[in-house]
Amino acid sequence: MSIGPFTAGLAAVSLLHTFGCQHPAAQVAAGVGGSRPGEERTLCGMRVCWCPAGSFTIGSPPGEPERRPGETQVEVTISRGFWMAKFEATQGDWKRVCGALPGPLTAELPAGDDFPVGNVNFAEAEAFCAQLSELGHRAGELAAEWEFRLPTEAQWEYACRAGTTSATSFGDSLSSTQANFRGKPYNGGAPGPSLGRAARVGSYPPNAWGLWDMHGNIYEWCRDWYHAHMPGGTDPDLHDAHSTATPSENGDYSRVRRGGCWADDGWALRTAFRLRFEPERRYDHIGFRVALVRR
Repeated sequence: MSIGPFTAGLAAVSLLHTFGCQHPAAQVAAGVGGSRPGEERTLCGMRVCWCPAGSFTIGSPPGEPERRPGETQVEVTISRGFWMAKFEATQGDWKRVCGALPGPLTAELPAGDDFPVGNVNFAEAEAFCAQLSELGHRAGELAAEWEFRLPTEAQWEYACRAGTTSATSFGDSLSSTQANFRGKPYNGGAPGPSLGRAARVGSYPPNAWGLWDMHGNIYEWCRDWYHAHMPGGTDPDLHDAHSTATPSENGDYSRVRRGGCWADDGWALRTAFRLRFEPERRYDHIGFRVALVRR
């Protein structure tokens, strides 16, 4: 049975609203970058903030308290601005885009559409990004040259720093009033509440570019294979660099996770701290945050 153009139009509008995408006539298309750091838009139901092109030093200086191996500083240039999700991906985001949650909830990862999605492995996080991109392209909200994906390690740290050079985006100490972690505050930070579980996204202060929970709450997958030494240069992207990745003591290869979580001491929430994790594994304290980039 054929349908008329009016009926087809109603069906298209229904699809857009179902997946949180604006109608093309009302959208702010992602074909043009932002005009200032932290500028906010909502695209396909995701609130995103603009991270402008620029250069920065990735890693930590030798004298930073609680510094760990693998944080040797190198210079990085981000040649193109990108949009970073204002919040960690939530359970509500996941259900809207993909359906059933990827893994079980726990006492530390409570149910709730505004709680972060956890127990998600690397492939599942990438699949979420691909599905969100497809919905945006189909709806006409995303220009063809833009896509959602996991951030590179360089993009993640650049966005977390938001122009700062200190150990955290809030300075050289970290209080548990500033981020969700369980243990000792970092470098003399004031003690605060210790939840011992995930918090609703946006429960703690944002950084200078409007990004919430870059420190703590839940670890965030990055797209790179883990290398003991972070690369410098322009737009480093180690997504396909398995052949040069650094194996673990057991010979396993890992992707990168960043940001620390509710179960950590404050030092593990430092901007430069990085951990490896095998991509097929999942844990309730590991989630992700999407970036919207130009291909």
